[in-house]
Amino acid sequence: MTDQRPLGTVLTAMVTPMHDDGSIDIDGAVKVAEYLLAHGSDGLVISGTTGEAPTTHAPEKVELTTALVEAVGDRATIIAGAGSNDTAHAIMMAQQAQECGAHGVLALTPYYSKPSDVGVLAHFEAIAGATDLPIMLYDIPGRTAKPISDRVLDAIAERENVVAVKDATGDIAQARDRIARTGLAWYSGDDPLTLDFLRAGAVGVVSVASHAIGESIARMIAAHDAGDDAAAQAELDSQQAAIEAIMGGGLGAVTAKAAMEALGVIASRHMRLPHVTFDDAEYTSFVALLRQAGVPVEH
Repeated sequence: MTDQRPLGTVLTAMVTPMHDDGSIDIDGAVKVAEYLLAHGSDGLVISGTTGEAPTTHAPEKVELTTALVEAVGDRATIIAGAGSNDTAHAIMMAQQAQECGAHGVLALTPYYSKPSDVGVLAHFEAIAGATDLPIMLYDIPGRTAKPISDRVLDAIAERENVVAVKDATGDIAQARDRIARTGLAWYSGDDPLTLDFLRAGAVGVVSVASHAIGESIARMIAAHDAGDDAAAQAELDSQQAAIEAIMGGGLGAVTAKAAMEALGVIASRHMRLPHVTFDDAEYTSFVALLRQAGVPVEH
């Protein structure tokens, strides 16, 4: 972490491994974390969309956060999700994350409810006031149906512990303006657009594809930092097939977990409903796509 990159550079939006009976596989989670850190990541975002946060429960989140902080918290930033459309629930998750030793909180715009800007700001203010941890806001209107407005962003950016934004809006021009105006650390939330966000002033990425291509993503960012745009573009070009395999169908949580099985990191790709676990035929097809993309899958 640095002042410029307060939460790290390559943060993986990490899957939550599960046994075939649906219970959380804590040992598997530690293995995934170790693998990711050995392959380009310096931060982990847990209990987010890719981590199946809507279908994991408070005691499970506490156990997961505690285990990962203990296992890798001295080598990586651990950002715990506090996404809910119930502000009291989001506050509870943020406070539990702090109690477990997490290094930051991911705060999501309230989804489904579609509150007013006044309500969104009050939601973020309540979370920021309930914890001392650094907060990364998450702007993903495709899932929340409510973008973070300039009005809300400018107001909440005044909070000392609001330090970053994960931007999954796809709007590069807007990001450039907001970075300049707020001074917040900007993180791409969309793997195909990470280099474009970096060119606009972002400092890193919260990635799903980094489960499979984290080292390439790290090299891309390092090349950008060094001013070698051609090398950065070449890395991005080399990533396209893997990004499409993992993100192209819009099922990143399912595909990222399947990738962890294919890479030999975890034993089960089990998902909790409403996500549906890949059957054997779907898994075989997906692994073939990863292999064609140059990902060193084992099986």
